[in-house]
Amino acid sequence: MPPASQAPSLGRGVDAGVQPVADPVPPPVQEPVVQEPVVPEPPAPPQKVFEELVVSADSVIGLRIENTINSEVARVEDPVEARVTREVRVGSEIAIPTGARVLGSVIQVERGGKMKNAARIGVRFHTLVLPDNTRLQMQTEAIYREGKSPGQESAAKVGAATVGGAILGAIIGGGKGAAIGGAVGAAGGTGAVMAGGRNPAVLSAGASLTVRLSQPVTIVVEREDYK
Repeated sequence: MPPASQAPSLGRGVDAGVQPVADPVPPPVQEPVVQEPVVPEPPAPPQKVFEELVVSADSVIGLRIENTINSEVARVEDPVEARVTREVRVGSEIAIPTGARVLGSVIQVERGGKMKNAARIGVRFHTLVLPDNTRLQMQTEAIYREGKSPGQESAAKVGAATVGGAILGAIIGGGKGAAIGGAVGAAGGTGAVMAGGRNPAVLSAGASLTVRLSQPVTIVVEREDYK
């Protein structure tokens, strides 16, 4: 048995009870941090500023009629349409621009007669339509149109027929013939009037007129200096 000093080692050149030293672990590689570019926020759009424009009562508006109204065929509540022919301003601002539509209706129809009572139609406007199709209530004074008086026309026809008959009677039979011819001519003139038609009241398409507001109209507009 070999001596203790010559006892075999317990490991491969490693003394018993000594732990082997592990290789050091390298630190993890840090990925470079990429900074996103900072995009500034766009400025807030300017706030729109609106203003109320009040077109006062008694203001006058120029219009051009778009559809013909005839007392012979018109009925109460038939529609009437017109266009504004000149802008309406409140101060320096345009409240009602040229070309805006104005809607109304027939409020009266009188067909008249052949011997008396002239034909008559009446219209009133109630709605303003702006170019952006905004509709506003409005109230205007009524507009009336009358046909030619049948009494005046009848007198002219009868008078002309009487003179013509008198001339013809004088040629045929002298003074007595003139009297007879005048009476016959007058009777013929009256018959022509009775056979004739009425004189209608007409508001023609393309006709220009003015209307007066009976109530104020409030219109909201965007201020020009903020657009």
